[in-house]
This record gives sequence, structure tokens and C-alpha cells, in this order.
Amino acid sequence: MAWLDRIPLGLLVVAALALGLAPFVPQPHLLEKLGMLFAGDLQRPVDIFDLVLHGAPVALLAVRLLRARKG
Repeated sequence: MAWLDRIPLGLLVVAALALGLAPFVPQPHLLEKLGMLFAGDLQRPVDIFDLVLHGAPVALLAVRLLRARKG
């Protein structure tokens, strides 16, 4: 996981905010796809791809912050 530690924290924050909240109107994709996931409606491949695309920077940021907290 050393590759994750080499990514600047600021870059991860910007990526998580930009992709996690895009598009800003009418509703961020990440919130929409998470709602679909919990409702059991996340079935189309494009929706699953959207969830992964918009959620990956947020997940990487969370892992990076947890690793920094432990170390």
C-alpha cells in the first residue's frame, strides 16, 4: 500500500470532492447510486460503473486517512 501513501493528500481530497459530488445538480451521482444500491435497484452495468468511478476516490481517501491514523 506504499503507492497510496505516495499520493498527495490534497490531491485525494480534491478528487474525492470533485468526483464524489459530480454532477452537483440535481443530485450527486455517488448519492444517487448509493440510494439505488440500498434500494436493490443497482443492476445495470453502467450504474455499477458509475458507483465505482465516483466512489473510488472517496474510498482511497478513507483508506489513506485510516492508514495515517494508525501509523
